[in-house]
Amino acid sequence: MPDRLSSFIGRADELVELRRLLRTTRLLTLTGPAGVGKTRLALELAGLEQRGGRSAVHLVDLGSAGTGEQARKRILAGLADAGAEAGAGSQAGTGSQAGAGSRAGEEEGDPGGAEDGPSALPATRGAPDAEGERLLILDNCEHLLDACGPLLGELLPGRPELRVLATSREPLRLPGETVFSVTGLGLPDAEGGGSPGALLGSDAVRLFVDRARAASSAFELTEDNVAHVATLCAGLDGLPLALELAAGLVRAFPPAALCDRLDDRLSLLTCGWRTADPRHQSLRSALAWSYDLLTPAQQSLFRSLSLLPGRFGPGEAAALATGGGIPPAAVPEVLAALEAKSLIIACADRGGAARFRMLASIRCYGRERLRDEGEEAAAIDRLADRLTHLARPLRETAMTPLATRRRLAEERDTLTCVLDSPITGDDPRRLLLAGALGVADLHLGRATGQARALLAAALDATDPGADDRGVALATAAGLAAEQGEPDEAIRLAAEAVARERRRAHRNDRLLCRALLVLSAARTRRGDQGTAADLRECQELAARVGDPVATAFCLTLLAWQSLPARDLTRAARRLDEALPVLRAHAAPLPLRMTLFAAGVLALERNEPARAEAHFTEALRGTTHPGGGRLALWGLAVAAVREGRHERALRLCAAAETHGETAIAALPPWFRTRVEQAADTARRALPKARAENALAAGAALASRQVLSYALHGRPGAPTGSQNVVGGTAGATAGDDPLSPREWDVITLVTTGLTNRQIAARLHLSVRTVETHVRNIRTTLGLRSRTHVAAWAARQAG
Repeated sequence: MPDRLSSFIGRADELVELRRLLRTTRLLTLTGPAGVGKTRLALELAGLEQRGGRSAVHLVDLGSAGTGEQARKRILAGLADAGAEAGAGSQAGTGSQAGAGSRAGEEEGDPGGAEDGPSALPATRGAPDAEGERLLILDNCEHLLDACGPLLGELLPGRPELRVLATSREPLRLPGETVFSVTGLGLPDAEGGGSPGALLGSDAVRLFVDRARAASSAFELTEDNVAHVATLCAGLDGLPLALELAAGLVRAFPPAALCDRLDDRLSLLTCGWRTADPRHQSLRSALAWSYDLLTPAQQSLFRSLSLLPGRFGPGEAAALATGGGIPPAAVPEVLAALEAKSLIIACADRGGAARFRMLASIRCYGRERLRDEGEEAAAIDRLADRLTHLARPLRETAMTPLATRRRLAEERDTLTCVLDSPITGDDPRRLLLAGALGVADLHLGRATGQARALLAAALDATDPGADDRGVALATAAGLAAEQGEPDEAIRLAAEAVARERRRAHRNDRLLCRALLVLSAARTRRGDQGTAADLRECQELAARVGDPVATAFCLTLLAWQSLPARDLTRAARRLDEALPVLRAHAAPLPLRMTLFAAGVLALERNEPARAEAHFTEALRGTTHPGGGRLALWGLAVAAVREGRHERALRLCAAAETHGETAIAALPPWFRTRVEQAADTARRALPKARAENALAAGAALASRQVLSYALHGRPGAPTGSQNVVGGTAGATAGDDPLSPREWDVITLVTTGLTNRQIAARLHLSVRTVETHVRNIRTTLGLRSRTHVAAWAARQAG
């Protein structure tokens, strides 16, 4: 075995699992994308076997073998030498050296061997007696599968002492083969804090820092660069080859500069080890090796799929495949081939549907090839057509159906990609697509400046008479209201209303939508003159048969009754609206209705009931910004119950994470909040009050939700409403990330953390973190409870 000149970092769990697998299988194949470290992991595993004296180990590098015959000669020569060396070892007590060391790991390399024959083979050291086990490592098999497969099929049955450890970008597909998927190194926990010490818990960060210090002894992980290092490791998907290439540039490009050039990574990451195999001298060449092994149909679909920044399924792939001449019936087969070749990754889906994603570096390479082939414009056009079809309900309904909102939220990244493309220009589809992006952000509870900017650009670039202008204006108004700009929201919504009323063929659904947004913005600003608009809106909703729009009108009318303390009328309207909105509404109108119900309970001096409504509203969001009104409401309820420190923490958290300051609340409720905060401050010693405010402001977003729901930022207790599957648990988006849902789906099948990590191409440590976060968010004590909870949700 060749000596290694650089340290091996991470993969401790993988090595334990691989050593176990070597005891139970005779053919173990390490698969994974280019640069993930398959060779280095295989060499480390072989070194452990060798030092333990369990096996005579021999390495055969097939990377430079150009034909099946060359591969066959190398493998047979390796077996012959391994047998001779094992015999010599039994007589002399030491292994002999029969040849030069072969190429080293995928992250780094040593000089390669000859074209074929025994001279390409390294020596075996520390071999047991001639009757002991033999471990043959076949490195870089992916381009010679048709040669390796039949040969191993002949050799393994007749040699019971022989075990084979292969590295390949796709499985060998032989009987008895065990496939182990190697994934990127563990990434920093996004919620784990931003200190250097916290980041060094990530194997990806430790590898980058180690190689950066080797390139520049002055390099240190500091408070100034820690965020950029975390971003860089995540942007490079934890791929060791990419991390090492980036680390080698720190003398010229500090981490901040490297982050700025991530979009140009293929041109930047080109300075590999001089001793490395040519295809590992740069990230581009490593990826090109995989691409060149594809069939023309696989290459075509791969290029088109590189447009998709998020998850995708066969439907999206089929829409993009039409330009490459691939019939829809053939798309699943091509997708399966790309997954087998480690160019796309299969993702668990809570509904059981097939979903895939592509690593960022692989996407960059595919997009580069798409441009080189002159196919980008046509592919984006096909993608825009498909997204426009998905967004059609925005034209046809007053309140966008919940299923449509969820679907658009899944396509958020793809919508952004298409809208960012200059190819769309003054294309009128931009209006509907930008509106769809805004709806996705409102559904996710994270109204962003990005969506507003893309909406503004679409409105500026397209014809003022375009059909979907009203959709875009109403959505832009909703985003402005969510970001605490009621005046701008009212201006945009009023323009949408005026436009729909002027149309020769009026669309009652779009007029109803615009009136709802206008009334909601005026209500949140504290205006009292919206009754006429709401009555018209109710008439339109009844005419088009939209019970959700009718229910939301009742919510806004209830809001109008609260400042005047017409509590009986407000209660009657909310009692009528809530069941409909719980069953059918998207998160935003439901949250607003639950908040109104909570405020009504406060006005009736029922703080426990108020807290229940605010908590239900908060459960339907993944980010505290989506439930900021509920945070303020919980703070007031806490004061009413004498929990003054909790009230101040919630106030500070709402101010920090809620995207709008207290000044943006409706004036009459803002007075309630200010009075409650003042009461809490006066009830506590000054130091305790200041500490509570500081603690609330310091909470991370996940901790805010956990603290608001359970009373403790890190270890919530008693989440009966979630576990019991109440309406709040199904009201729109879950407080779990898509990746956490992936983990839940696999936990319910009984897989271990190791098996889940292999299935999702994650490190075991990352899976453990996800499981811990899931239990924390849901307030569950064990994996069994997680599985039971998931089963209830599915039912």
